[in-house]
Formats: sequence, C-alpha cells, structure tokens
Amino acid sequence: MAKAITLVESTRADHQRQAQTLLEHLLPATGSAARVGITGVPGVGKSTFIEAFGLYLIEQGKKVAVLAVDPSSARSGGSILGDKTRMARLSAEADAFIRPSPSAGSLGGVAQRTREAMLVCEAAGYDVVLVETVGVGQSEVTVASMVDFFLVLMLPGAGDELQGIKKGILELADALAVNKADGDNVRLATRAIAEYRSALRLFRHGSANWSPPVVATSALEQQGMDDVWKIILDHRAKLEASGELAEKRRRQQQAWLWSMIEEGLRQHFLARRDVQRLLPEMEAAVGRATLTPTEAARRLLAVLGGEQE
Repeated sequence: MAKAITLVESTRADHQRQAQTLLEHLLPATGSAARVGITGVPGVGKSTFIEAFGLYLIEQGKKVAVLAVDPSSARSGGSILGDKTRMARLSAEADAFIRPSPSAGSLGGVAQRTREAMLVCEAAGYDVVLVETVGVGQSEVTVASMVDFFLVLMLPGAGDELQGIKKGILELADALAVNKADGDNVRLATRAIAEYRSALRLFRHGSANWSPPVVATSALEQQGMDDVWKIILDHRAKLEASGELAEKRRRQQQAWLWSMIEEGLRQHFLARRDVQRLLPEMEAAVGRATLTPTEAARRLLAVLGGEQE
C-alpha cells in the first residue's frame, strides 16, 4: 500500500502512467468505505481525536486508514510528516494505516493525491478512511469535496470562536463535535453545544435529508466516539436510502475530472516555449504596474492562437 501511494504521489511522468494503470485495475474494488473528512481550529486536538476515534473503530471490528495532509514549507517544500508520532497508539494497530502526505503548497495536488490514495486504501479493504485537513483556508472545502461526511471539531469555549467561524465551514459541516469536553470544560462544552446548535439553524445545509447534529467528545477520555460513529452511520443510511450518496459521489467525480482538466491545461500552457519567453516580461510589467493583470493574461493567452510553440 505504501509503495502504491508513493507511486500515486510521484510527479514523474512514467510513475504517473503506472499509477493510473494501477488505479484502473483497483477501481472495481473501491467505493464501499466510509469516507470521513475531519477539520478543526488549531489546538482543538484533531490528531488526538483521530487516534481515539480510530482505536474505537478498530474495537468495532473496522479497518481504519488515516490520510493526514501536512502543510509543506513554502520555502523548502519539505514537511514534518509527524502524524505517526502524534498517533503512536493507533499506528501500532495491525488494522490501522496512517499515511501523512505533504501538500507541497498545492491544494490541487492534495486533492488529486489524496483522492487517489483513498482509492488504494479502499481497494486494500479498509472500511473507514479518515482524511485530516491542513486546517487552513481553502483546505476544508477541498477535503469536503472528496468525502461522504465532513466533521468539524470545535473547542468548548464557544463565545469569540463562534464569531470567528466561517459561514462556509458551517454550511459544509455534516456534524459538529465539541472536543475536550472533560474536567472543568464540561460546563463550557454544554453551553457551547447550545450555541452551536442555534448557529446551525441560521444556515441551509447542502442536504435536504440531513440536519447537522452537535455532540460532545473527549479524545483524552475517549468519550463520545460511539456517538460520532452512530451519527456517521445514520447519515450514510439516510443518504443511501434517498439516492443522495450516489449522486454526491457522482458529482465529486465529475468535479475531480474538471479540476484535472484545468490543471493539465495549465501545465500544458506553461510548458510552451513561447509562453516561457513572454511570461517573465508580463510578470515584470504587472509588478511595475505598467500593465494590468487582465491585459497581461490576455497577451499570454493570445499565443494560443498561433501555431508556434
């Protein structure tokens, strides 16, 4: 599995051809796993939650794969890839597979590599695939676009945090889990749950067949994991019964197709010799404010009308 995912993640052209051939062979064995995206604000305890939830699922007889996307350094391109050290107990389990993947600064790259790594995990017989987001900006939308169920972890002290929640995140959430609901935080968590439930009523969820619930969890004490799993199963049952899950996955596949077309066109465009000659001049002109970005883009795109590359 690790070798297959490494092949999928490789940017070498020959490796990519081999990876696509492999994935075509694997496709008939994919699609049965529960795909769950998990996000949360910094400090909410995502890794601790994922470990506790993964251990709970294994106790239920499930095989669990974790695809954790690490933010890469914008300067060096490197990443820490420390998820296995942050999930020491889970990584020691025979029925768990943890794969940290560098984002390489590209959410489009994350989407492609993580989607394809998910297919490898499903074909290998994993029942639940958990995808942890980078946790910044657009990454939540990216991960939500490739999973069946999107869980947002929140902190017990709602207050100011409630004000800072992006509207888009609440619209994406299939459930909110108030984590760290233990010790002195229990009272705060109870109040936060009431506030989050009120906030969710202000938003229209993407599914007509589902209203996002809010639950309390404690990854530290491994409490509430059964509630989260019941919610995920209930969500899957309702969406399967209505045909919405199949339709959702179909739309995700089509969106993936178009994102790959757009990425391919961009690479093809930038590989042209005439574009490579003109691009530095256009970038410099835009930087000096002697040319608008719109006009610079028009001139660059105009080379597509010529025959020479």
